[in-house]
Amino acid sequence: MAVTVERDGPVTTVIHDRPEARNAMNPESAEALVEAFLAFDKDPDQWVAVLWGAGGAFCAGWDLKHGASLLGQKDPLADLNFPKGRGRVPRGPMGPTRLQLNKPVIAAIAGPAVAGGMEVALWCDLRVMEESAFMGVYCRRWGVPLIDGGTVRLPRIVGRGRALDITMTGRKVPAKECFEIGLANRLVPDGTCREAAEALAHEIARFPQECMRADRRSIYLQEDLTEAEGLRSEWKNSIGTFEKEGAAGAARFAAGKGRGGDFSNI
Repeated sequence: MAVTVERDGPVTTVIHDRPEARNAMNPESAEALVEAFLAFDKDPDQWVAVLWGAGGAFCAGWDLKHGASLLGQKDPLADLNFPKGRGRVPRGPMGPTRLQLNKPVIAAIAGPAVAGGMEVALWCDLRVMEESAFMGVYCRRWGVPLIDGGTVRLPRIVGRGRALDITMTGRKVPAKECFEIGLANRLVPDGTCREAAEALAHEIARFPQECMRADRRSIYLQEDLTEAEGLRSEWKNSIGTFEKEGAAGAARFAAGKGRGGDFSNI
């Protein structure tokens, strides 16, 4: 199996394991990743996920050997088109990049996260990068476009100017630069990205989940709204969580928990 799943309490780690191809994505891996993340999203006992590539590479992009096999086909990506009407959201060539999950996913990045691999990393909520890791639109060399959300998510994360620079040049973006421009959320020593990402996942899983998910959802919902529309959306999206969790949390504070910004005693 090129994709395996491990669970530690409320944290799911999804492992892409094709080291012989630097975890390049073929159809079998893409479908397996979709199924793994859909199962995670449906599991009430799993709260935060980590995506990690085994063997020192996050993902080298779409499997170009598979891509070459499509040469001459009339409509080689027909099965990946968005269907009309309702139904299961189709996978992208890179797998889960069209899914909109209800729970957070953290990318643990070692080595390359390039081309489609960068798009998978952008799909994740947070990115933990090792110091020698890197991103880049390496598919620029081969005439393969970004069709797994790269042109949508990259400018939303780093801004239009930086996104155009990274996308049009296809240059290597080292981890240090990724961190400086907000593309990476954590920078960690080599060999520790999975451990660091899982520790971050457990930290997030400690909190009342309905509230955390509501705030996460609100951030995504406001992206194409005016400020006034965003404020209304935030209220509508989040106010119900106070009744579910906020009042009980306020009572814990009143009883002496978490004073002085103490996150360890909640």
